[in-house]
Amino acid sequence: MLTPRPTLWQLIRSDFGAIFERDPAATSKIEVALTYSAFHAILLYRIAHRLHEFRLPLLPRLIATFARLLSGVEIHPAARIGPRFVIDHGTGVVIGETTEIGDHCLLFQGVTLGGTGKERGKRHPTLGDHVVVGAGAKILGSMRIGHHSKIGSNAVVLTPVPDHSTVVGVPGRIARIKGELPDEGMDHVHMPDPIAERFRHLETNLAEVAERELPSREAAEARLAALEEQVAALASELASRRAAGHHD
Repeated sequence: MLTPRPTLWQLIRSDFGAIFERDPAATSKIEVALTYSAFHAILLYRIAHRLHEFRLPLLPRLIATFARLLSGVEIHPAARIGPRFVIDHGTGVVIGETTEIGDHCLLFQGVTLGGTGKERGKRHPTLGDHVVVGAGAKILGSMRIGHHSKIGSNAVVLTPVPDHSTVVGVPGRIARIKGELPDEGMDHVHMPDPIAERFRHLETNLAEVAERELPSREAAEARLAALEEQVAALASELASRRAAGHHD
């Protein structure tokens, strides 16, 4: 049985309700409705997208331009975005024409869901359900970001990401894949750092090598004393030979 398509009003209500689930600063419905510019951008996108589906030639793009001037968020009217979509703060967010975003997704400020090159057709990313994209992250090209994945702040993702993954770094590296569902809250800072973990592993290995191969202080002093005795013996032998040469 096919799930009925949500109405425009249902989508707007779901986006509005998701703000209170995700943002602890959201306490008043009137305040959110009047002052949350990212919600205004999503609201205008929903309207522009419906008009785009009716194949109106200019009005959807004019609405998108007005939304960008109002909120600093640029969402192409042709992008496909599921319900309960939240953008936190929002300034600098760019969502390209062929982007697809699943249900219950969260983007932070400065995120770019962009294309690469000048190819036609599908050229922007597809985000699965329950995806969190941290501030300043860039996801470029036509690839899929798996369900329940997290993209760390300022990561640059150029390759597909499997479900339940955490991606960090430039270029983006999969730092963790886990079977359980990750926390879908606002925390997008406490991410694993694979480079730091490798350095810690290297330091541990070096310490183990030093303990195994370097001599103790007592052993080094004993070896030095033995060398000094050998040098003294050689010096005495050399002096004896010189003295014997003078007698001859």
